[in-house]
Amino acid sequence: MPQISTSDFKTGMTLDLDDGLFTLTDFQHVKPGKGGAFVRTSLKNVRTGAVVDRTFRAGEKMERAIVERREMQLLYRDGSDFVFMDNQSYEQLNVPEPTIGDLGGFMADTASVELVFYGDEIIGVDLPASVVLTVAVTEPGIQGDRVSGAKKPATLETGHVLQVPLFIEQGEAVKVDTRSGEFISRA
Repeated sequence: MPQISTSDFKTGMTLDLDDGLFTLTDFQHVKPGKGGAFVRTSLKNVRTGAVVDRTFRAGEKMERAIVERREMQLLYRDGSDFVFMDNQSYEQLNVPEPTIGDLGGFMADTASVELVFYGDEIIGVDLPASVVLTVAVTEPGIQGDRVSGAKKPATLETGHVLQVPLFIEQGEAVKVDTRSGEFISRA
């Protein structure tokens, strides 16, 4: 694996440290009035999702993890597994639900996603910032119940439940933010 210095840091970079595999979410170079320079970082553990603040000396060397991103298509859900197909080789891959986590609620069948691999291990899923999904179940809006900003629960085709405005009806396509899980607009 390539060695990198703290001066090579970029947000989103994956580091292979002694206590695990981490993604660099934020960093700041600090040069105090006296003493040596250092780098404050915020690191997210790829496997557990825990965020850790860590400080490195300026110029310190560490291992950079080589991760591969492959575009794959979700074919179907098989029990608690998601079955993906590689868009290049057409090879099928079963991915357990805990690996996907909460993002499974934003992936409809035939959705294209990027799976992140570290060697042969799947360490993450990259979804677009927003996706379009169909509302499977929601109560109809009642005439006269038009309070500004009022919301009601809606269940999407994937099983994810979110709050939508009263005018959204069953069968409508809605745009959903994959980072927060909130309604954005009609599609």
